This record gives sequence, structure tokens and C-alpha cells, in this order.
Amino acid sequence: MIRPAVSDDVPSILRLIRELAEYERSLHEVKATEEQVHESLFGAEPRVFAHVAEHEGAVVGFAMWFLSYSTWEGVHGIYLEDLFVSPDVRGHGYGKALLLELARIADERGYARVEWAVLNWNTPAIGFYESLGARPQDQWTTYRLTGDALTKAARG
Repeated sequence: MIRPAVSDDVPSILRLIRELAEYERSLHEVKATEEQVHESLFGAEPRVFAHVAEHEGAVVGFAMWFLSYSTWEGVHGIYLEDLFVSPDVRGHGYGKALLLELARIADERGYARVEWAVLNWNTPAIGFYESLGARPQDQWTTYRLTGDALTKAARG
């Protein structure tokens, strides 16, 4: 079952975030707390959204996303920050169902796209995405300001 996340899902979502980070060899970088995830999803002005996959009553996957905007298209899109399904239930279609739910939302709302980033070494994910018709945007390189560089830039 795929459904929008509810407040009670926050501990499960944070557990899955940690599982994802471990899979991506970056568990040591996870700083998010339950309180932060709860505020982001369910606070006074939520700007991030989540859908979850349930298997036998337990949350086993999630898609965390937010709105993007295309100046060329003149409409919003969905940026998929994270998509993860616990390894022990992969192959049951939960990842596909989560991604297709975001596509359905985008189509229903008139959004131009659903987009995301994938690690270059994650060939199982790349194959999965391409099987759904997604294509890499090879003319673009993602840049990021973070940490000390962000602080330095912000302070001039």
C-alpha cells in the first residue's frame, strides 16, 4: 500500500533515511532528528512531503519530495529527494509504486516533471529508473554549496 505519510510515520521514515545513508556509505553524515523530520513534514508551513510504502502493516519504503519550478515551462515539478525501500522487501514493486504515485501527482496537478539525482555507482537504481522511461540529464552537472563554503559565501 502506498499512502501519504502521517505524523506517526516519522520514526519509520528516519529509520529508512538511516538505512538509505548506510546503503550509500554515508551513515555518518545523517544529522536529521525525528523533531526536524516532523517539523519539515507536518509543521506550520510544510515545504517537503513524503509518501510511504507499507508491507504487512510496517513502513518499508518512502519517497521524500518537494516542489521545484521550471522557468521555461512556467509550472512546478516534483524533485524527489529520496526514494528508498528496505532491502528485505525489494522486488515487491514498492519502489515502482512510490515513483508512479509521484508521476500521478505531477500529471494530475499539471506539473512538468519529476526529477532526481542518483549516485553514478548505483547501477541497480539506474537500471530501475531507466526501465520506467527515465533518462539521465547528461548535459547538467549538479553543484552544491554546503558546510564551510556555504557559511563563507553567506558572509561575503
